Amino acid sequence: MTKQILLINDVAGYGKVATAAMLPVLSYMGHPVYNLPTALVSNTLDYGKFNILDTTDYIQGVFPVWKELGFHFDAIATGFISSERQAGIISQYCQEQAAEGTTIFVDPIMGDEGKLYNGVTPATIRSMREMLSVAHLTYPNYTEACFLTDTPFNANGVTADEAHRLIDALRQIGSKSVLITSICVDGQTSVVGYNHFDNKYFILPYSEIPVHFPGTGDLFSAVLIGNLLSDRLLIDSTRKAMDVVRHLIDINKDNADKNRGIPIEKHLQLII
Repeated sequence: MTKQILLINDVAGYGKVATAAMLPVLSYMGHPVYNLPTALVSNTLDYGKFNILDTTDYIQGVFPVWKELGFHFDAIATGFISSERQAGIISQYCQEQAAEGTTIFVDPIMGDEGKLYNGVTPATIRSMREMLSVAHLTYPNYTEACFLTDTPFNANGVTADEAHRLIDALRQIGSKSVLITSICVDGQTSVVGYNHFDNKYFILPYSEIPVHFPGTGDLFSAVLIGNLLSDRLLIDSTRKAMDVVRHLIDINKDNADKNRGIPIEKHLQLII
């Protein structure tokens, strides 16, 4: 069965990231997709200059209309959140929807490689913690997991036990199941996870391709969610998303302008 999913994320005018990356993937996988922009962004931040329009006032006016019309979603996936006020409005809506059976996926987009992205502040971290409190599944990268849990970032990586403790710290914030991406565990770059349905931890190692594209986390999220909504197991859905993203990076690694992200519409057949 197809599942109706709402994407709450930013919309970039130039570049295949966030909503522009996730929507075609989930649609191709057969799920009706709706979207609510948290911000309008001129282009991917990798270009160094950008303009952002916060849409919090717009969002505040949208939810009452949707409630009056009786709209309901099987799943909600949140990404970039532009302010604490916006986080409060969105998390309340997610909580209300979750009470009616909606699954909440939270990607706490804040930084990478031990650093926060441009414009991310302590208020942003507090906002993302609020989003985690209503999540059924969250999937920060290692950097974001450290900032969310006040854990020191170790460029050399962690042990398996340390990875499990980091997962548990994220669960204490509120998320039922957890993935941590881009984390080096015992010398091997991996995705680590915990599935609350069977109370099991897992580690999925992978080999990195030394090429950077913005939006690969969004593609990972879309493939992951699409598989989960098709009733596949978390560990299997995670491995599928890892394999798809790695293949997409590999076949696009010679693109001239990588700041645009991966032109996903050319490769949709690869995600099935």
